[in-house]
Amino acid sequence: MTQTALQPSDQVYAALHQAVGGRLFTVTVLDRAAGLARRVYTSHPKEYPVSGTKPMAQGDWTDQVVERGEVFIANTVAEFAIYFPDHAVIESLGCGAALNVPIQTTEVIGTINVLDRSGFFTPDRVDACLDVINAQQVQIVAAMATCDLSDASSV
Repeated sequence: MTQTALQPSDQVYAALHQAVGGRLFTVTVLDRAAGLARRVYTSHPKEYPVSGTKPMAQGDWTDQVVERGEVFIANTVAEFAIYFPDHAVIESLGCGAALNVPIQTTEVIGTINVLDRSGFFTPDRVDACLDVINAQQVQIVAAMATCDLSDASSV
């Protein structure tokens, strides 16, 4: 079996996943002008493949994370189920808590999404995750900038 070499951006995301942890870890890049989002990294390619683009969701989660650039934290399925229509899949992977961190330049350009067991995101764990993400901000932004959002196929 041939193993494909990781792209430089994938190396950034894989190292970030290693440092931050999480049972489910994804990275999404946004094309705000076109209203599109693309998953560019995933720890679970079967359930959450990296391919194509999808319309950016609208609603309270988007207002909080994408428009205001605020971190989203939910420590139970009930807290995130109202925002994530795929909550049953997330729960089937043993995840009952979610942390979505906006990555910003002059505006939010993407999100780092970390999910783990219920109750996982204590204030100390959130601070630790944010410290790692903030320390790698330059590399994350550079990796996100290499994403080609021109593929209009849907995910």
